[in-house]
Formats: sequence, C-alpha cells, structure tokens
Amino acid sequence: MKTAEEKNVNKWLITITVMLPAIMEIVDTSVANVALPHMQGSLNAGTDEITWVLTSYLVSNAVVLPMTGWLARMFGRKRFLITCITLFTLASLMCGAAPTLALLIFFRVLQGAAGGALIPMSQAIMMETFPPYQQGMAMAIFGVGAMFGPIIGPALGGWITDNMSWRWIFYINIPIGIVAVVMASFFIYDPSYLKRTKVSIDYWGLGLLTLGLGALQIVLDKGQQEDWFNSPFIIASSAVSFLSLLALLYVELTHPHPIVNLRLFKNVSFSAGNLVMFAVGFCLYSSIMLIPLFLQTLMGYNATMAGMVLAPGGVATLVCMPFVGAVIQRYDGRKVVFLGLLIAASSMFIMQGFTLEAAYRDFVWPRVVLGVGLAMIFVPLTTVTLATISREEMGNATGIFSLLRNIGGSVGIAISATLLARYSQFYQTSLVAHVTPYNPLVQSQLRMLKGATMARGMDAAAADKTALAIIYGTVRKQAYMLSYNRIFFVVGLAFLVIIPLLLLLKKPQKHAPPPPAH
Repeated sequence: MKTAEEKNVNKWLITITVMLPAIMEIVDTSVANVALPHMQGSLNAGTDEITWVLTSYLVSNAVVLPMTGWLARMFGRKRFLITCITLFTLASLMCGAAPTLALLIFFRVLQGAAGGALIPMSQAIMMETFPPYQQGMAMAIFGVGAMFGPIIGPALGGWITDNMSWRWIFYINIPIGIVAVVMASFFIYDPSYLKRTKVSIDYWGLGLLTLGLGALQIVLDKGQQEDWFNSPFIIASSAVSFLSLLALLYVELTHPHPIVNLRLFKNVSFSAGNLVMFAVGFCLYSSIMLIPLFLQTLMGYNATMAGMVLAPGGVATLVCMPFVGAVIQRYDGRKVVFLGLLIAASSMFIMQGFTLEAAYRDFVWPRVVLGVGLAMIFVPLTTVTLATISREEMGNATGIFSLLRNIGGSVGIAISATLLARYSQFYQTSLVAHVTPYNPLVQSQLRMLKGATMARGMDAAAADKTALAIIYGTVRKQAYMLSYNRIFFVVGLAFLVIIPLLLLLKKPQKHAPPPPAH
C-alpha cells in the first residue's frame, strides 16, 4: 500500500481535504449556542432540557476523541475518515429535520461521535504529510482552521437563525460534507506502516472510557446548573466518572491492544505538553465564554455586536499563525510558547480593568492582544508536543491531545460560571452594606430619582419603589462587574502558573530542508 508521498499527491490538496471536515466539526461545536432560544420555542422544550442539545454533542465527542487512533487501525484510516465525514453529514441532515427534542438530542449524539475523530485524524494526516522541517507550518495552517471555527461559529449561527431558521445551521454542513467525501476519496491514502489489524477488541476499555468521559462531561456541563455537590445527580455522576476512569487506567495499561494507549504518557515531553494544552484550553474557552456574556448582560450589546468584539482577536490569531509557523522552523518553539503565555496573561490583566463606562475599542484591543498570544501558544505547543511521537502512534497522540484541550475548556467554562455566581453574591453583599438610609449619598440619590419619576406623573409611593429598584439594579450591575474583573485576573494567573511546565518539554530537533536539486 502506497503513501500519499509515494503516490505524489500534492500536500496542499491533502491540506484542503482534511481542513474542510475539521472546520465543519469545530464550527458545529459552537454554532448551536446562539440558536438555543429558537430551538426551545420550536420544539416546546424547557431551558434545562434544551441545553442537552449542547451537552449530548460534547459528551459523544469527548468519548470518541481518545480512541481515534485505535479505530483508524481497526478499519483503515481512509475508510474511517470517509465514514466519519459521511455520518457527520447525514447526522447534520437529521438534526435539521428533527421533529422532537428527543430525536434532535439522539442525532446530536451521532453527530458528536462522528465529529470526534475528524480533528485528531486531520492533525495526524497533516503531521505526516509535511516533512519534519515544515511541521511547524503545517500546524500553523491547521491552527488557522481551528481558530476560524470559534470566530465564525456564533456569528454564522446568529445570522442564519435570524434570517432563515435554526434548522439551516445543520443543513449548511451537507454541501461541505459532500465535497469533503469526494476529495478524501481521491487524495487521502493509508500510509504503508498503518496496516489494518485484526486484534482482540478491548471491550472493557471501550465501556469504561464511554462511561467515565460521558459522566465527567455531564458533571462539568450541568454542575453549576444543578448546584454541584448539593445535587444527588452530580454526586452520582462524579462517582461513576471517577471509578470508571480509575478502572480504565488499570485495564488500558494491562491490555495487549488498548483502545487508548496510555503508555504514551511515559514520554515526559508529551505529558507536559498535554498538561499545558489542558491549561490553555481552560483559559481560552473560559475567556471566550466570559467576554460575550459580559457584553450582552452588562453592556447591552446584542449577539452581533458581541461577535464584532471577538472577531478582531480571531483575525489577529489568523494573521499571526503563519508567521509563528515560519519562526518555529528556525527557533526553539518552547520560547515562543513562553512569550505567548506572557502576552495572553497580560491581555487578561488588561481586561481586569474593564468598567461599565468602557467603549467598544476598550474591549477590542485586549482581545487582539489575546489573539496574538494564542497564535504564539497553539502552533509551537502542538508541534513540540507531537514532535517526539512516532508516526505509528500519531493518531493516538493527536486524539489524546485534542481531548485534553476540550476537557480543559469544559473545566474552564464550569469553573468560570461557578465563580461568576459566587463572586457576584459576595460583592453584592459587600456593596449593599454601604447602601443604607443613613448614607447621605444614598439619600440624595434616592431624592433625585424620586423627583425624576414623580415629574413623569408617578405618585409618591410608586416613585419610592422605582427609585429603590433603580439603586438595587445599579448595585447588582456593579457587583457583576467586579466579579468579571476578578475572574479575568484568575484566568491571567492561570496562564502564568503553567509557565514552569515548559521546562519539561523536550527541545525540538532542528530539521534542515533538503538541499535544492540541480
């Protein structure tokens, strides 16, 4: 069986082929968020029920990610890739046509399972297609696609939902999926070393992985909503996740053909890289969740305007990534990651200074700084972490790497949502202590507001209540503002805390390009 190189397939054609399904999958992770209220009305569902549209996708996605390498060996990578794209496209069609919430959730599970393998397989194919001296550039191109999804997903979802119907956020995958299947059929080949193998199936590993990661994702996604460990459901899910993952460790380390090759973690550089990526996922996803939430709840921005604040940061990442890819071909990638972490942390400390009087430009430029920092983290970190992995294990390694990023993101979102709720209560209690009838500032403010409302024809009793309500509303907004400031500071610290882990990363070998042919 010949490799793509032996077949003389253009590496840029392979790049486009694997980027199409990867972008489609990344966009679908975030595209449904903005359409939830429309789905809720259309399918007659409650707020708690409709969030399962997101949770079901994330759970099945997380379960498939780490077993990608094993599945590719079982079925052959080309066949498995085409099957995943086909299933993802069909599941998208069924999601769009779903008449009930139960069916929509069922098809989202299928969509997440089919999509879970697309990112690690695309990454593995690109790492193999480009020669070692160009792998930094390969990951830069992949990073452009990976960052394109979170930028365009919410904006595209909002526009389609407002102008067409929420069902079209799923239907748009169909033409992309068809093109991706045709291109994969022509341009993707199984490498000679990745032979299909008939091995004993690790049923215990498969079951424990599904149970452990599925329960973990549910805990992270529903924890704040269910009030964490005050909920028997969350306690039970946590216990199931912990025991399953503990048992999975034993099973996978003793099985001759494990479904997830945990022995890869013996490689210190790979382990450290995954830990750094977990923390980067934590910081990235929490900041992407916090900024639009802050703008829409406190600043009165609509979804489109909030997207316009995030977009310049995404553009900064896209512009920087190719330059970063070129830089790490010549310089130590670990130093670039170090600089990126410092820049990302400084952007969070700038955001810590946000106020309710801030203008659009005040929100945009720290987001641009963060975008530059992320470009300097994502590409070299991926390249350095995967540089020491053999080609045979690349599918396993990219699956684990993507899983750690996603779980880091889920943990980041869960912790940020919890801190926001807890800090807002703390700051509200602190501020209310100063809003008393004995405070002269409060008395004058109440008199002014009461006079203004009575001038509009309101009687004295109603004017009193309105003035108090306005004061209370101001206190609540300020309490939330202080909460966001504190969390931005915490996320900035998280970027700095992971810097020592870079010392565990192995210095990448310098690969010179081949001499020019005469």
